[in-house]
Amino acid sequence: MAGLTSAHRVVGVDYPGTGATPRARTPLTLDTLADELVAAADAEGLETFAIAGYSLGTAVAVRAAARHPQRVTALALTAPFARLDARTRLTAEVWRDLSLSRDRDTLARFLLPLALGPAALDSLSPEALATALRETAQTAPEGTAEHVDLVTRTDTRADLPTITAPTLVITTTEDQLIPAALQREVAAGIPGARTAQLATGHLPFAENPTEWQRLITDHLRRAAARPGTAK
Repeated sequence: MAGLTSAHRVVGVDYPGTGATPRARTPLTLDTLADELVAAADAEGLETFAIAGYSLGTAVAVRAAARHPQRVTALALTAPFARLDARTRLTAEVWRDLSLSRDRDTLARFLLPLALGPAALDSLSPEALATALRETAQTAPEGTAEHVDLVTRTDTRADLPTITAPTLVITTTEDQLIPAALQREVAAGIPGARTAQLATGHLPFAENPTEWQRLITDHLRRAAARPGTAK
């Protein structure tokens, strides 16, 4: 976000159970999160805007663009999925249940090998690995279980062909959490979507933040050249 603010006005939205946003009292839905995202834009006085979505945020971004096509002028989707395959669904169910158990240490040991690419994980010294596990355990958002529960119920395949905003899909090719094949399905389903690849795991902002930012910035620059596109 800090890198984008040099050329763009950036509004960050915390989902329920993250940051200062209270946890949800009822199961989360994509429609609710998408509409709340647009409501945040309204609160900031933004008539039109681009959305940069990551992981679950890509599904929210797609739903927002499908429900509010006149508002959303560009999409930058990183590590996206429109639905889960059997392996990813089982992984998400374990993640959700570990989050509910409050066993943060086991949750961290489960998540870190899924979040980092194999090369990045192997490059960590024993001390760095211990630090990464500790930080993962300490920073897991309170609303994680609700977020991952929504992941298990997500299906935006019907939304993809309706997207008219210029879209970039960034595939994290070494991703152990969301397989690259599921990410490519999103690109294939959105008319005219541009694609790019990052040889990282599920955390491009940790493994290659400079290139990740460049891809998003370049896409927003291209989209801004279209009439009526928000900056």
